Amino acid sequence: MPSLITQVKSKLFIHSSRKSMHALDGAYASLLHGRSLDFEDLRKYEYGDQVRDIDWRATAKQGTPLVKRHRATRMHTVMFVVDTGRSMQALAYDEKSMKDLAVLATGALGVLALRHGDDFTVVYGDADRVRRRAPGRSEGALEHALRTIDTAIRESAAPSARDALLSFVTRTISRRMIVVVVTDEAPVTEQTERTLRRLRVQHDVLWLTLRDADPVLDHATGRIRSDVDSRWEVPDFVQGDLDIVGELTAQSQADAVRLADVLTRLEISHVRLDGQDTAASQLLKLLASRSASGRRSHARL
Repeated sequence: MPSLITQVKSKLFIHSSRKSMHALDGAYASLLHGRSLDFEDLRKYEYGDQVRDIDWRATAKQGTPLVKRHRATRMHTVMFVVDTGRSMQALAYDEKSMKDLAVLATGALGVLALRHGDDFTVVYGDADRVRRRAPGRSEGALEHALRTIDTAIRESAAPSARDALLSFVTRTISRRMIVVVVTDEAPVTEQTERTLRRLRVQHDVLWLTLRDADPVLDHATGRIRSDVDSRWEVPDFVQGDLDIVGELTAQSQADAVRLADVLTRLEISHVRLDGQDTAASQLLKLLASRSASGRRSHARL
C-alpha cells in the first residue's frame, strides 16, 4: 500500500495567480499561537496585533510598524476525533471516496501539527466500539494513524455513532487539547449540542464536515445510488426526479444551516469540505480565519 502521508502532501499546494507556494510555508504557522522568549522574526503590523509586540527600533529603521514574532514553547496536543462508521464508506460531494477525504483532512492537519512541534492522538470508532491511539509526534506515527482510520472505515459493519465519540472525549480527556472532529453530514441532535457545549468548555474545537454526494442523480449516468447504512437502493424511476431532488436538497440545506448555527453559537470553527481537490485550500482558509479571530480577541483584551 503506498504511503498515505505522501498522498496527503501531494495535495498540499495552493494554486493561485501568483507564484505557487507550498501550503505548509508562509502564513499558516500553527493551529494555535503561543508566546515565549525565543525570537522568531519580524513582520508588518496588522490590525489586532498587540502594541507591546511592536519592535520600535526596527519600525524606526524601516519607516513602517513591525511586530516581533516568537516561537511558541508550549506544546499542544491535537486530537483527531474521526467517525469511522459505515456511513463514511459513501461517496463525498466530489463523487470520490469519503474515506479518502477523511484521511486527507486528518493527514493535512496532522502534518501541520508535526511541522510545528505538536503531538497528536486519534479517537475513532462506530456504534460498536470507540478506540483511542497513543499520542505520536513523528511522520511514522501519523502514517500508522492514517492507515488505522482507512482500515477502520473500510472494514466497519456498524453505523456511525458521532455522539458516542464526542461523549467519550468529554468523559475521558481532562487535559486541554485541540479537538478536530471529522464527520459526515448527519443531522445534529440535541445530544450533540449538549455534548459540544461541554466539549467547548474543556477544549479548543474545530469541526470538519465531509459533504455527502447527491443521493439522487439522473439515471442516464448509469450509477445506482443506495444508502450506505440501510443498504436501501434508490429505485431507478426515482433517480433524476426533480421534485425528490428538490426535497432532498432542501432538507440537506436545512440540516447544514442547523449545524452551522449550533457551531457558530458555541464559537466552534467549522468548514464543509467538498472534495479532495479543494480540501487543502478550504482547511487553510479555516486556519487563517481562526488566526485572524484570535488577533481580534487579543485586541479587545
